[in-house]
Amino acid sequence: MRTICFSIVVALSAAGAARGTDVMRADEDNAEKRNSVYHPAAHATASPKTPIELQPGPYLFLDDYLIDKTVNVRRRVNCPARDPRIANPIVTGKEDRNFQPYMSVVRDPQTGRFRIWYCTRTDDEDPIRAHIGTMASEDGIHWRRPVRVLDDPAPIEVGCSVIDEGPGFPDPAARYKFAWHWWRPNEKSPGLRIAVSPDGLTFAPLAPRVVLSHSHDINNLFRDTLRGRYVATISVTGRRTMQSTSEDLVHWTKPWYVMLSDPSDPNETQFYAMSGYLIRGDLWIGLVKILHDNQRAEGTPEGSYGVGHTQLAWSRDGESWVRDQTPFFEPDPTPGAWDHAHAWMDCQVLVGDEVFLYYCGYKNGHKVNRFEERQIGLARMPRDRYASRDAGKNEGTLLTRPIVPRGGKITVNANVEGEMRVRLLDASCGAIAGFDAGDCRPIHGDGVALPVAWKGASLDSLGDKPVRIEFRMKEARLYGFDLAE
Repeated sequence: MRTICFSIVVALSAAGAARGTDVMRADEDNAEKRNSVYHPAAHATASPKTPIELQPGPYLFLDDYLIDKTVNVRRRVNCPARDPRIANPIVTGKEDRNFQPYMSVVRDPQTGRFRIWYCTRTDDEDPIRAHIGTMASEDGIHWRRPVRVLDDPAPIEVGCSVIDEGPGFPDPAARYKFAWHWWRPNEKSPGLRIAVSPDGLTFAPLAPRVVLSHSHDINNLFRDTLRGRYVATISVTGRRTMQSTSEDLVHWTKPWYVMLSDPSDPNETQFYAMSGYLIRGDLWIGLVKILHDNQRAEGTPEGSYGVGHTQLAWSRDGESWVRDQTPFFEPDPTPGAWDHAHAWMDCQVLVGDEVFLYYCGYKNGHKVNRFEERQIGLARMPRDRYASRDAGKNEGTLLTRPIVPRGGKITVNANVEGEMRVRLLDASCGAIAGFDAGDCRPIHGDGVALPVAWKGASLDSLGDKPVRIEFRMKEARLYGFDLAE
């Protein structure tokens, strides 16, 4: 194994060694539960009653946090459609050696180029051993081949979670972090391991062994930029998901549950993993891999089993998660399609006005031909359009709770075939001069940033005054709004 003497690696490896056998272990029996299933009425009552200060940024109507009430409006989960212009799968099992449903895609902020990391099979096709494969791309769709198989920083069982701290990270030698799971029969402390790299191509262990021990074989790593910490989501017995946090990637907090089955879930609902994290404004969005091993996809060979789809989850405090049971992305219903049995999203990348959603598809089932039939595809959708509030031909209204907007401009993310107008009210729902519906220029069209303007009035003239926003719309889908200075 190569030697890479990074200062942070040496320091933290020594810190890990000094801890002896003091590895944080997931205590599944006594763990706190911070999970729930989305129910509109329940989550509306949990919203704050005092005015909410809104900093510049996007605000999504994925949940009901900002909503006071709606009339003639229904909520709809926006499921990304497969794009026939993309020749999926974009990473294959046979040629590109992919054999697991985990990948990380990063777009370099300076060059705009993409890089993907995923688990490649070993030459002897060991089902519990993997290597890291990587390829580069100019557009995130077409990849430069052949795949480059990197040296293992330590033995790898499963997982390929890579984060890029960016070119301004204080220690350039540790700009990239790689998280994976290690386990072997009779292993006393299986679990999360971490490595670092200056370029995403040469990784060295951050600590000499597992830093967070857990009982199942899946984990993911995320940088929570809202709170300045690292977050790991880990799988435990029964395919349930726990979360832990760390300041230094070596010392971890006691894990708690964030994904558990609900009585309203179908029988045999399992959570294979939660990953694909993206922060939008104050909302942290995750993608949940749902597995039903008791089901079989139509038209698959005898003995096949396992069907998997993707659901949405979100957190506003970084601790508790809400899951939407409505499928967000499902397998292709066509028998014989490369993603007919599973469609598990694992990574989100913002690209201009779109979000690229990378997923792994299985053709026939969970354990069928894992070295050729587990492949990676791409779906795309306009940014922030996870769920909408829809109005038909009869006018619908959406009224927010009292807010204090910190910004002079507002745009809406919407598809307006009819018409939309935006009205500002005071905290008691009284009209504010200059900001009534008749003062608002009609909004039409389909865009992620449609401007909102009032005749002779501007948002920043309101100062610290709490207001409510009322959206009036016909034949429109409203996804959210943005505040800008």
